[in-house]
Amino acid sequence: MADLPHCDTLLLNLDAGVLHITLNRPDSRNAMSLAMVHELRAVLESVRNDPAVRALVLRGAGGHFCAGGDIKDMAGARAKGHDAYRDLNRAFGALLEEAQAAPQVVVAVLEGAVLGGGFGLACVSDIAIAAEGCKFGLPETTLGILPAQIAPFVVKRVGLTQARRLALTAARFDGAEALRLGLVHYCESSENLDARLTEVLQQIRQCAPQANAQTKALLLASETEAMNALLDRAAEQFAAAVTGAEGVEGTMAFVQKRAPKWAQ
Repeated sequence: MADLPHCDTLLLNLDAGVLHITLNRPDSRNAMSLAMVHELRAVLESVRNDPAVRALVLRGAGGHFCAGGDIKDMAGARAKGHDAYRDLNRAFGALLEEAQAAPQVVVAVLEGAVLGGGFGLACVSDIAIAAEGCKFGLPETTLGILPAQIAPFVVKRVGLTQARRLALTAARFDGAEALRLGLVHYCESSENLDARLTEVLQQIRQCAPQANAQTKALLLASETEAMNALLDRAAEQFAAAVTGAEGVEGTMAFVQKRAPKWAQ
């Protein structure tokens, strides 16, 4: 098991192969500080090659997911000039890239404010569960700035037409609208959020960890890789999987009418 880094802005709890990561700056509605960005990236790196960690659950403390970037960090960067702003912004983009590419299944549990950077994190999750009363939005343009690192991920998640509307109006919307847009997969009452999360994690545990990691990478590659090359590589991976440890165990479990080892 990989060692988890010490964190001041996150709460970490590893339970039965699931790492629960809680954004823990409730006084600022879990606004994304540069320190939090660095800590999240360090956590992702620490578990990237750990097959014992099968899922990552992101949520926020104090009834909110994340209200966006930390204005105090932006004010601090002002004294350092253009390059400091660029580096601050790009660090968050790197976090989104790394979260999206994580071999684990990333589950976002969304409550309260899901704004700006929080919206971006929701967009890179594999499975998103929203409370009905969530307040989603991209408020950047109302501040005279751009959703610079978030925008490409929003387009991938909800499509260019809807992304243009949301970014260019800064419209706020709730969990039901997020479900309609395809931003989230489930919209629940606050009382049912944890029950839905438990159900989703049970489903994930039925899937072989390495097969899940390779399948996720294959799905993401379908957006950028040429089809012929992608299918050639996928065929090689399929053959390796069938003859590998997980494939053999899965086949034997099916024949013997039992659950495979990873689902027990």
